[in-house]
Amino acid sequence: MLSSFIVSLEKFLALGRALMSKRMLVVLLLGFSSGLPIMLVLSTLKIWLRREGFDLSTIGYLSWIGIPYSLNFLMGPLLDRFIPSQLGRRRSWILITQLGIVGSLIGIYFSNPTLNLTVFVFLGIALAFFSATQDVAIDAYRREILPDKELGVGAALGVYGYRTAMLVASGFGLWVV
Repeated sequence: MLSSFIVSLEKFLALGRALMSKRMLVVLLLGFSSGLPIMLVLSTLKIWLRREGFDLSTIGYLSWIGIPYSLNFLMGPLLDRFIPSQLGRRRSWILITQLGIVGSLIGIYFSNPTLNLTVFVFLGIALAFFSATQDVAIDAYRREILPDKELGVGAALGVYGYRTAMLVASGFGLWVV
């Protein structure tokens, strides 16, 4: 009984050391950056259109914006094939997708769906595309930077950051809209 307690304590301490590493902080922050845009695409944009007075059928069609999340597995071979810059394969794609996300978010912020719904929808599709592609790049990067024994904890931290960002995006996004 004492030996099982000691083994459990050693595992708990190993978990604590793993959580304090720089790699885990990176995984947590990248998980956060992955979760932020998805909530904006899947709910906040629709709520914005409803507040602007759009009918429910138009808002229903807006659900198609989320298709890149279902097809993001198709981006894997493309991301593996090309190395866009000297930062390395994964970090280059993460940087490119984050710049695309920021550009899309800025465009959405300054767009007015009542004046030009087409531009609004195009920016929403661009946001979903860059966000879904970023998810693939971040997953691959997490796999590369974490040793096998830390993958479980890293995946959990990535999901924790992802879910936290979804909560932030839903609350803050609704406040901004």
